[in-house]
This record gives sequence, C-alpha cells and structure tokens, in this order.
Amino acid sequence: MASRVISGCLLCAVALVFLVLLQGTQSVYIQYQGFQVQLKSVKQLNDLADQWVPSPGLQDQSPQPSVCHHPALPLDLRPICASKDAASIFQALRTIADDDCELCVNVACTGCS
Repeated sequence: MASRVISGCLLCAVALVFLVLLQGTQSVYIQYQGFQVQLKSVKQLNDLADQWVPSPGLQDQSPQPSVCHHPALPLDLRPICASKDAASIFQALRTIADDDCELCVNVACTGCS
C-alpha cells in the first residue's frame, strides 16, 4: 500500500516537471543584436514605457533609457541597459513585438524569416 502511494506521488511529480518544461518551451523569443528576450517581456516593456514617467533629474543624469530605471523591468531586458545602443534596441524590440508577421506567429503572414 505504501509503495502505491509513493508510486502515485512520483508519477504526479514527474507530470508536474513535464508540464513546467513544456510551458517553458512554448515561450516566444525575440533575438536582436545578440540579445534574446521573451515576447512577453517586450510586451511588458511596452506597458512600462507607456505608463511610467521618470523624474526630470533622472533623465538628465543617466545616458540609459528611462525604462532601465523602472523597478518592474523584466530581468531578461536588463542586460540591454548596459548597451550603448539600448534606446534603439528597445525601440526595435517594441516594433518587432507589434508586428506578428515578423515573429511568424500568424500563419497567414508572408515574408516571415
């Protein structure tokens, strides 16, 4: 009886691990200029950039885009802030995320790479 309980628990644990791994493989990633970020992070970037206005003093003191100072910036986007091209990279990622055809998400799109 105890071996059935252990076997059942083991089976549940294996199923849980499989589901977690499966969920991770279904994420859409964007690769741009050596950075790989999740599409959902770029969508969060859009929300952050639209809603957050930093203090004027912060904008003057830092060469980084203001969104780099937002505490809710997704972790996979933070390395971009160290790049001298951070502003243009963020802008490009936002444009790519808005264009389903460039991500080949929509099967009706043509010209996907």
